[in-house]
Amino acid sequence: MNRVRCFVTLACVLLVTPAQAQDISSGPTKGDKAPALKVFDVTGMHKDKDVDYAAERKDKPTIYIFIQPQKFSRPINRFMKTLHGTLKDDNKDAYVVAVMLTEKPDDTKAQLARVQMSVQYENTALTCFTGDKEGPKEWTLNSMADVTVVVANKGKVTATFGYNSINETDVPKVREALKNAK
Repeated sequence: MNRVRCFVTLACVLLVTPAQAQDISSGPTKGDKAPALKVFDVTGMHKDKDVDYAAERKDKPTIYIFIQPQKFSRPINRFMKTLHGTLKDDNKDAYVVAVMLTEKPDDTKAQLARVQMSVQYENTALTCFTGDKEGPKEWTLNSMADVTVVVANKGKVTATFGYNSINETDVPKVREALKNAK
């Protein structure tokens, strides 16, 4: 009886314990060229314009964050704010491009403008992909991932992370990937 109770307790703990945060394969293959990324820039260096950020940032270290807008939450925002706050320490040329994947671009643009007013990102562009809600096909985003993070440098993908759940505790892995981006 004691063994059964121990087994049941262990099974419950394993079922309740969240899966590893980075648990989904999503994004282009490491070593591939960063594909074109045409987005509408709501808050970044090309504010209120359509821009291909992959072409714009081709030689510079860039972290692309693809977000399903219905999944955008405080933990995701904490991840972004924490990452944003560490970039200048890691690499003065690094920049974050956050891309909302949406079917409702006007609503998303308004939401991103409100987020910017609240958070005041300086080294992060909040953008909106206005094409298919699955995102740009060439970026091979997995629709099961709430958030996909892609690190690129010198026009090449150096790391990808797919998350069902993300918060500021996931920043060190992304920072390490940025530091190792050669």
